[in-house]
Amino acid sequence: MRVENGHARGREVIVNFKITMRIFLGAGLAAVVTGSACAADAPDFLRDVRPVLSSYCFKCHGPDEGSRKAGLRLDLRESALAGGKSGDAGIVPGKPEKSAIITRIFSSDEDEQMPPAKVKHPLLPEQKDILKRWVAAGAEYKPHWAFAPPRLVAPPRVTAANFPTRNAIDAFVLERMQKEKLLPSHEADRLTLCRRLYLDLIGLPPTPEEADAFVKDSRPDAYEQLVDKLLASPHYGERWARKWLDLARYADSNGYEKDRDRTIWPYRDWVIRALNADLPFDEFTIEQLAGDLLPKPTQDQLIATGFHRNTMLNEEGGIDPLEFRFLASVDRVATTGTTWLGLTTGCAQCHTHKFDPIQHKEYYGLMAFLDNADEPDMDLPPADAAAQLKLRAPRAAKLLAELPGKWPATNAPLDDAFAKWLTLERARTVEWTALRPVEAKSNLPLLTVQPDSSVFASGDITKSDTYDLAFTNAPSRITALRLEALPDNRLPAHGPGLTYYEGPKGDFFLGEFQVSADGQRVKFAKASESYAKNNFGSGASAKAATDGDPQTGWSCAGRMGEAHSAVFIPAEPITARRLDLKMMFGRHFASSLGRFRISVTTDERGAEAREMPEELEPLLRVPDAELTATQRAQLREQFLLTTPELATAAKEIMRLRKPPTYPTTMVLRERPAENTRPTFLHHRGEYLQPKERIEPGVPAFLPALPAGAPKNRLTLARWLVAPENPLTARVVVNRHWAAIFGQGLVRTQNDFGFQGDLPTHPELLDWLALDFVKQGWSMKKLHRLMVTSSTYRQSSRVTPELLARDPQNRWLARGPRVRVDAELVRDVTLRASGLLSEKMFGAPVKPPQPAGVTEAAYGSPKWEASTGEARYRRSLYTFQKRSAPFAMFNAFDAPSGEVCLAKREVSNTPMQALTLLNDIAFLEAAQHLGDLAAAQKGDDKEKAAFILRRALTRPAQPAELEKLVAFVQAQRERLKSGELKAADLAPGGPGDATERAAWMTVARAVLNLDETITKN
Repeated sequence: MRVENGHARGREVIVNFKITMRIFLGAGLAAVVTGSACAADAPDFLRDVRPVLSSYCFKCHGPDEGSRKAGLRLDLRESALAGGKSGDAGIVPGKPEKSAIITRIFSSDEDEQMPPAKVKHPLLPEQKDILKRWVAAGAEYKPHWAFAPPRLVAPPRVTAANFPTRNAIDAFVLERMQKEKLLPSHEADRLTLCRRLYLDLIGLPPTPEEADAFVKDSRPDAYEQLVDKLLASPHYGERWARKWLDLARYADSNGYEKDRDRTIWPYRDWVIRALNADLPFDEFTIEQLAGDLLPKPTQDQLIATGFHRNTMLNEEGGIDPLEFRFLASVDRVATTGTTWLGLTTGCAQCHTHKFDPIQHKEYYGLMAFLDNADEPDMDLPPADAAAQLKLRAPRAAKLLAELPGKWPATNAPLDDAFAKWLTLERARTVEWTALRPVEAKSNLPLLTVQPDSSVFASGDITKSDTYDLAFTNAPSRITALRLEALPDNRLPAHGPGLTYYEGPKGDFFLGEFQVSADGQRVKFAKASESYAKNNFGSGASAKAATDGDPQTGWSCAGRMGEAHSAVFIPAEPITARRLDLKMMFGRHFASSLGRFRISVTTDERGAEAREMPEELEPLLRVPDAELTATQRAQLREQFLLTTPELATAAKEIMRLRKPPTYPTTMVLRERPAENTRPTFLHHRGEYLQPKERIEPGVPAFLPALPAGAPKNRLTLARWLVAPENPLTARVVVNRHWAAIFGQGLVRTQNDFGFQGDLPTHPELLDWLALDFVKQGWSMKKLHRLMVTSSTYRQSSRVTPELLARDPQNRWLARGPRVRVDAELVRDVTLRASGLLSEKMFGAPVKPPQPAGVTEAAYGSPKWEASTGEARYRRSLYTFQKRSAPFAMFNAFDAPSGEVCLAKREVSNTPMQALTLLNDIAFLEAAQHLGDLAAAQKGDDKEKAAFILRRALTRPAQPAELEKLVAFVQAQRERLKSGELKAADLAPGGPGDATERAAWMTVARAVLNLDETITKN
């Protein structure tokens, strides 16, 4: 297993370096070479020297000033020549005997020796020799290849008899093969190429009919026509979306302990559609990082910002929401660094990077770009939402007109009941005067007074927020105060709360409601509320908000998006020129009010909270004789909808009148200028140790930001895909090369820094990067270029000699041969069996998996397997729970979605074979394929050939058919003897159960073959 990060690759580097040295220098090198070296004998700095310095020296003598020893810095030539605190020159070009770096590595004195013996990481003799010869030759430094702009090199003019150079890829690859004295492989047969193309471009194997059509296509450009057909397939976006979602750390749950479900599948669908539309990668980048900052962003551009909402979200009761918001920003910096820069930026969270030139401050400069965003959920009304709303009103009006006819005949007449209700409501109605705050401040959220005198809270919240408001316009004698908790579309779940994290979104918890009149604390005699519910076990009431205990209070869980009110009655009427209000929130969870209004009354009758529409309260103060017909009808309607006698009939009317609930998705929204979130450098990366404030910025070793550009996410996104950025295009084309050819031109796909591998074909990588930009950042054109090359079309068969010379196929003298990704393992099986649903988009589904997988997670949630077509949808649409990944995907190395992943590990374990044999999804596929085979006309050979052809695309060989026929006959005997039960193997279905069961066992064996799940 490879460990590809900046801190833990030392041992692998030693092993790889030994191999490299033997290849380049020969195994018989002397341990120490004396005397000076000629220039021709000088080691290559990038290939030979820097890997040694990076692995053994930079940790203590590299960019990180905080951990630098003896003041000696070796990653920069001028610093190395200047030497350290001892006064000795670190390097004296041409004079290894006077260079401290050489004398120390050859020293036999343990106190002098470098690296120190105590670190137990000694240099090998051949590595010491490389450094000595390098210094003797003048100690030339070269800029790191990945940080220099790509160089356009004309494709070489080379030829080979069986290897036409169809495009630039072939020229560069063939030249390298010839240098390595390797011959290209012959072109693969048409069926193999067809299957390879289908798997690479759409992630599904061809049907036998599709494969045969290609084989029979005699047009000179038949291959190119097939490529274009697959690039135009809607399944192209599904195949390549899965690759991108690994980077986006996509999942359908929040992660951490509670790991509750989240709704972000619209982002996944956006990725599919963007890829199918061949959205240029620069725009693809900009919309995901900063779609909300584009001029008049569309709904799709806002959905795209879900890329950075895929971070995990902690909902545990004891968390500090600000800490986990900081950790989300840490994740976003690391993800941005991996996805676009191919750098381990996370190493600089705690200190300056030990290897790459990323300063501690520069890390937080990157964070500052990503830190100034709020994290709302956005409603996604359907295209016909307005039409649907128009249909609701007539239906509600019809049902309302029918309500009087449903009045119980045994009750008092309807008009008498209405008159009685009107009298009671009038007696409860007082006149409220809204107070406009002259001061509104809090410990953290921004409080903004609205035109209607309400207060809107925005920004971050804590577990113990305090709002302080002051009023100087209150009446001279106040008998009651009213707090209205108001909904607002800008708030989570439309409010009235500002809760994002632990509690229900849109809820609040008011622990204390304290009023002072001219500096004197007001005592409250009683309080009432229109509605109360607490999701955390204890009761909830407005009275509890005045008891001096912030652990008790008022909450309105379960009815978000609605207005609620609480009325507080002072023990004595308040007579004061100034009122000061303190509201304390949270305690149980971060749950502050998002929008609210304070009103007072001078009515001596007292007041109580009730659910009455605001527009009707003035009508209740109008004498009965003065009500207009329209006003009376409004009041009568309210009576009909709220009287208990008609509650059942009125329920549907109330539902139709409520705003409909739409699907939502998680997006980013830039904070307004007046509430910019500051970013601080955190000492040792600790949340609790913020130091100096840091402004947005990029690492100095990369191109500068455009002069005058606003320092926001949009500028960062545009900087990432600017043509002068040396990394992004290289990183992207390398990742796509790895997806198609099995490994990247740079094997360390996530690390293009000093600790990463050198490219095997540097000129090809640069040519591809520059051409990618030249072709408008088109991913489809990039894929077309790769798969139409002769390099791609080679046979994957390997001779013993070629295997010995190039076991990892680094020089590309044969075609790719790799196991398909976990999701494709299932998709290939479903397609071969005939069960695959080709339905696209929508909410995630839950295919069957072994019992107990999700029950191990918090709350022991059940996995209710989908039925019908949803059971057999492509694996891309499978619900992904981070704390309990889908078992089959987990067995085949799929990520959990917890972190950004540029490269999947590929394992080969017995568990995979057992999964293919016994997992319920694969058993169902085998049963269906067996049923199809049993229903075929012909003999056993023809039926066996049918199964093999559907699974492998190619025709069966005679020897294979003989084995399969013998196998099915043996299974029939086992079924007849009762050793196997037909009902267990082939439940239900038409035809003879024994035959279906026998062929099911054949299908089960074929679907378990390595070749079935391998791209050849």
